[in-house]
Amino acid sequence: MTEPGPGQRLDKWLWGARFFKTRSLAGRQCEGGRMRVDGATVTKAHFAVRPGMVLTFVQGRHVRVIKVLALAERRGPAAEAQGLYADLDPPTRDNALPAPSGGPMPAGARAGPRPTKRDRRAVAALKGDEPGA
Repeated sequence: MTEPGPGQRLDKWLWGARFFKTRSLAGRQCEGGRMRVDGATVTKAHFAVRPGMVLTFVQGRHVRVIKVLALAERRGPAAEAQGLYADLDPPTRDNALPAPSGGPMPAGARAGPRPTKRDRRAVAALKGDEPGA
């Protein structure tokens, strides 16, 4: 299925093919166990990729299925990078993953501008706190 011969680090190939902005982001994707090569989960960024292998991973809200056609000699322009792979399932609006649920807001996040002194007094009155106590 895959051609014998030299391979290239998975994180370096993903970076060279312009799937990730930095090599460290590509490495984190591999290390997190969120990468499959020919159906098997890969947890190491130094896994050797060869032409003919099929990569499956999540990028943004899309599941990408990519067939490796060539190894990246350098991180070149986008047109050069597109010749390194064949997209077996191009991302469309129909096959996008659902948006994350609207759960509770994270700590430190605000819905609007900072509260004014008047707002703080109103909150204190609702809680039954006395000002200056």
